[in-house]
Amino acid sequence: MNTGESSFWQNGSATVVEPSFLSSLISAASDIALVVSKDGKLLSVLINTAETSFGNLDHWTGRPVTDFLTTESIPKFESVLRQFNEGQLSHRAVELNHTDNAVWEFPVRYSFHPYGDGIALIMLGRDLRPVAETQQQLVQAQMSLEQGYEARREFDARYRLLLRSVRDPIVFISVNDGRIKDLNEPAAALLGSTRDDLVGSAFAQEFRDRRNDEFIESLVNTAISENTNGFDVQTKRNRQRVVITPNVFRAAGERVLICRFDAENQTIARNEALATNLGVLFEKGSDAIVFSSISGAIQACNDAFLDLVDAAHLVDVKGRSLADFLGRGQIDMSVLIENARRTGQMRMYSTKIMNEYGAKTAVEMSVTYLNDRTEPELGFVIRDASRVDAIRKSPMQTSEESSRNVMELVGSATLKEIVSETTDVVEKMCIETAVNLTRNNRVAAAEMLGLSRQSLYVKLRKYGLLSRETDDD
Repeated sequence: MNTGESSFWQNGSATVVEPSFLSSLISAASDIALVVSKDGKLLSVLINTAETSFGNLDHWTGRPVTDFLTTESIPKFESVLRQFNEGQLSHRAVELNHTDNAVWEFPVRYSFHPYGDGIALIMLGRDLRPVAETQQQLVQAQMSLEQGYEARREFDARYRLLLRSVRDPIVFISVNDGRIKDLNEPAAALLGSTRDDLVGSAFAQEFRDRRNDEFIESLVNTAISENTNGFDVQTKRNRQRVVITPNVFRAAGERVLICRFDAENQTIARNEALATNLGVLFEKGSDAIVFSSISGAIQACNDAFLDLVDAAHLVDVKGRSLADFLGRGQIDMSVLIENARRTGQMRMYSTKIMNEYGAKTAVEMSVTYLNDRTEPELGFVIRDASRVDAIRKSPMQTSEESSRNVMELVGSATLKEIVSETTDVVEKMCIETAVNLTRNNRVAAAEMLGLSRQSLYVKLRKYGLLSRETDDD
């Protein structure tokens, strides 16, 4: 629009608008128009005939504009009115909020125009309620979106926690491309890889003799059929037989398979039952069971061991060396540890357990080297042998075959020679056994046999064991 000095409106070509049509033009040019005197009173209120939401505002005429403005809008209107009276009216639009007896409220954006020779101020307004409603809808939509995001994050957190905590191997596969969408750690271990490497890979390539399209179609058919036996396959990496039980569902317009693995026909379930039974046996078993570090420090024990050493609670023995409770102390402990580490286990070892008060109890021990973990441990099974000694045969009672061998000597040697010979045989066997158990540690062997070190050396020379050990060295 041309606004220069030769404008159509400046050169007198336009006729003066008749007063009867002026109000119609003003009301048509705006949603609401107010004619205000210099002192701020309403001279006229004009409403667009197409707008019905304002209602009847005839009662505004003759009253101050500020009576129908909210508290925060009054200073803005007074500033505009002051500029108008000073002849410095700004053409900038101002937003005012109207209220009528606190019954309703609506925002209007006004532009201000002087009328005549400055005898009145015309306020042409645009109703902002549609904009406000749109903004409110946007705010509500944004809040709903944020609530949806929060709900989704909460759902995703529950899903991740559930997938990580369940023991069953679970895999999610996309039916469209047959690729793994997600899986848990037990499933990754069963397939012989890691979760990061398997996510996004083709599911069929993890099994022997399986083509992707045919394999996924077979899983879908199994999922929708009434067959409850699952799908028998063999993994490619570790050649393990597994049974896949699939279920199909639709999420975000995509069909997804959720597959649960059963390794070797419920092996996992059997292992869980075995672990439960072993736990009960550990707690209620009659034999003492102790788990220790590789150096012999007690990590855990059952009530049977606490009864054996007369300890009140696990805290009384945890962290202490098992050697503190053995009759020969560190000598017994060294023999047990060395044999367990060398051969993996030691089946039978006789010694004595000493309680806190110095009382000793004859026991039989076995030890197993548990090396299937980052930090190996030792497992001890200790049985009270004091009650069994009474019903066992005397150690001096020989077997029937030994009796026959001794009786064959009668007549060929004197009784003293026969006893001396058999005593030497037994003594030599005992010394050889002690030396082997202590791995040629003669100080420990002497203490185990109840001999002095000098006496042990004399007997080693007597039976030719000292020279043989020296030759071996």
